[in-house]
Amino acid sequence: MEDRDPLFVDHLVHDVKDAVVRFWSNLHAVTYRVADGRVLNRVLGMTVVQLTTTGRRSGVSRSTMLTAPIVEPERVVLVASNGGDNRDPQWYGNVLACPDVTVTLEGTTSPMRAHVATSSERTELWCRIRRVTPTYDLYQSRTSRQLPVVVLEPTAGRAGPRAGRPEA
Repeated sequence: MEDRDPLFVDHLVHDVKDAVVRFWSNLHAVTYRVADGRVLNRVLGMTVVQLTTTGRRSGVSRSTMLTAPIVEPERVVLVASNGGDNRDPQWYGNVLACPDVTVTLEGTTSPMRAHVATSSERTELWCRIRRVTPTYDLYQSRTSRQLPVVVLEPTAGRAGPRAGRPEA
């Protein structure tokens, strides 16, 4: 067997991983949408949300299914872990370019604005995130980048997706 270029193999592994993640995310999204958020709405003890961003290059709406380790009446917290990959997830780049997003939670869609947690916010949130699930510690150990914590808050004058409901 001839030697393979390590860069080629690395790209191939990333391409396969990305294709598998896209397949399961799309299947999850269809099931979630058809069941109006009543099925597959929790994973590893965390609430599942559908995040819709604007593509930073295309300008097209992009939706992805994510787990939210913290869901409160006035904010949803996400971790841009990409499963511990050294690359940021695509949705994170979109949020940086255009922080106006929508979040669908349990069948309710709300407009929100995203920001990356400040250092002090991240410290406080990371402690809470680690209590919800140790999975993010595993993801953090797989990569040299610090996993970004993204806070989503309702746009001005709008209620959050859990307004009037108890914290998850």
